[in-house]
Amino acid sequence: MSTPACPFVWYELMTTDAAAATAFYSQVVGWSAADAGMPGMDYTLLSIGGSQIAGLMALTQDMRAAGVPSCWVGYVGVANVDAQAERIVKAGGTLHMPPTDIPGVGRFASFADPQGASLCIFTGSSEEQPLQPPVGTPGTVGWHELMALDGAKAWDFYAEQFGWQKKEAVDMGPMGVYQCFGGADQAFGGMMSKMPEMPVPAWGYYFNVEAIDAAVERVKAGGGQVINGPMQVPGGSWIINAIDPQGAMFSLVAEKR
Repeated sequence: MSTPACPFVWYELMTTDAAAATAFYSQVVGWSAADAGMPGMDYTLLSIGGSQIAGLMALTQDMRAAGVPSCWVGYVGVANVDAQAERIVKAGGTLHMPPTDIPGVGRFASFADPQGASLCIFTGSSEEQPLQPPVGTPGTVGWHELMALDGAKAWDFYAEQFGWQKKEAVDMGPMGVYQCFGGADQAFGGMMSKMPEMPVPAWGYYFNVEAIDAAVERVKAGGGQVINGPMQVPGGSWIINAIDPQGAMFSLVAEKR
């Protein structure tokens, strides 16, 4: 019996200016923002239609001193964070943060894969999963993308860790193969070897919006920078890759131009 595919369950922006980033993404993606009410910690919850999608927090002084830039981080849901962390290390990954409790929420750890891309794992304290909007709803996360040093080796690592299954493989010519992946029902991400101009391996996240051209104007009006696109991708969707005013990379995807 194959291992069930572990899903992405949360997304978190660590930024140099939490207030400015909250305003930017609220305008660009359409999220509503609210303080999480966590004692001793400023943490903003970003929601759409009453469903929590992501969190946002300021980089700590220690993070800034270590050179951590503004960035988005994804969380993959696993059955047991401690056991998963051990498997990750045995497979060549490196723990940034060992398994740690979030009171009343769950337990998480952050790691870098063997090629240096960062990700988090999470086990909730409750078995009940919150109801999420339908796939493709504006404000939800529509795609997860890894640009790796070596896409084939990265695939082997993640398939073993999270039970992800290969879906369509797209031949990108000189750029190599773009390997889509997901669970039994649908694809939810892709990975490939990064281009030489990309400085380090990294995960990226595509937020659903209603129409891409209007979203581009919101990005520009908010002080962000579009670095690629609009571009139509296989399947017909339109995407852009962008940088927010604090320097974090993000992407948008829409069914229509």
